[in-house]
Amino acid sequence: MTRLDDVRKAIEATLGNLTPAKAQELAKSFSEPGAAKEQVAKTAADLLEWSHRNRERLRQAIAKEIQDQMSQVGVATQKDVDALKKRVRDLERRAGMTASGRKPAARKTAAKKAAAPKPAAATTPGETSA
Repeated sequence: MTRLDDVRKAIEATLGNLTPAKAQELAKSFSEPGAAKEQVAKTAADLLEWSHRNRERLRQAIAKEIQDQMSQVGVATQKDVDALKKRVRDLERRAGMTASGRKPAARKTAAKKAAAPKPAAATTPGETSA
């Protein structure tokens, strides 16, 4: 295996999901022939930790770049949308509107209903009302 292959594998380990088995394989290839098992195991553990740390750094860099690009083109964030929704709800509440944007219908109270005169029952000729 050439040094270039070693570098390629190391870069792949940074970007990919390095498994413990793959880390062990890489550690063996990086170690001196006949290296102690403990040394290979330590190198494998170091590679796993290094891979995880670099993958997280890359994820953060990509997320920051996406956030920067989105803000430059004027796309609202979820935080912006949530703040606007809250503001609209507050304004609707103050205006006495429902969530659908309509004012609630005037409701008759039970007292008003009881006080309202009831219509007389219609009678047919020849019938008398009771």
